[in-house]
Amino acid sequence: MHVQSRLVLTELQDGVLTLTLNRPEKLNALDQEMVDALTAALGHFASHEEVRVAILTGAGDRAFAAGADVAQLRERRAADALRSINASLFEKVARFPAPTIAAVKGFALGGGCELAVACDLRVAGVSARFGQPETGLGILAAAGATWRLPALIGLGRARELLYTGRLVEAEEALQMGLVNQVVANEEVLAAAHDMARQIAANDRLATRLTKQAVQLVEGDQEQLRRFVSTAQAVCFESPEKYRRMDAFLARKAKPRG
Repeated sequence: MHVQSRLVLTELQDGVLTLTLNRPEKLNALDQEMVDALTAALGHFASHEEVRVAILTGAGDRAFAAGADVAQLRERRAADALRSINASLFEKVARFPAPTIAAVKGFALGGGCELAVACDLRVAGVSARFGQPETGLGILAAAGATWRLPALIGLGRARELLYTGRLVEAEEALQMGLVNQVVANEEVLAAAHDMARQIAANDRLATRLTKQAVQLVEGDQEQLRRFVSTAQAVCFESPEKYRRMDAFLARKAKPRG
């Protein structure tokens, strides 16, 4: 079964839903149109009885998702931060009724890393690179990293990645618990499907209830989320945000070679 859009390709087969971010020429960057398309796809399949597992992946070999579109991000203001645009999407991923698996090749940066972390499980190719470079652009990782990363890899490691913005390669990500499995690049989707089939073979209701039970460990994060949105609103109005994003966009626009 296919329910296609230009930016998010969907396929449902044998209980496994595959959602592919399809903007490879922009490293699958999460612009507003992509966010809207993924939100619509998740909404469409959330109540679908046949879905037992969902796999999220990115088109092409260079990136799972290289974060938000910086050109769009530069223009966002305090009101946009308070709308929690990406955070709302990633919460839908985290609360999707069926277990979710991120199949990651190449870059998963910024919002792309937060999207991967919002999934229940992660399979990475050897080319995978994870990172939260937001503070270098004058903003916060405000769409889930500040609460999901500590829960996943521990507070100390989460602080290091959030404060420094450094990139983590696949093997280090495996060692710190950021990913569940590392395989050859060409085997990423197959490995994710193997994991999905193991999950799909189990009882659908029991699996979904298990996911809900595990989520109860997180506790009430609403106060933290409100704080993060407010902090991001302050950053979105900062002159330093514009200076840093302008510098980034200028470097990106320079011809290579």
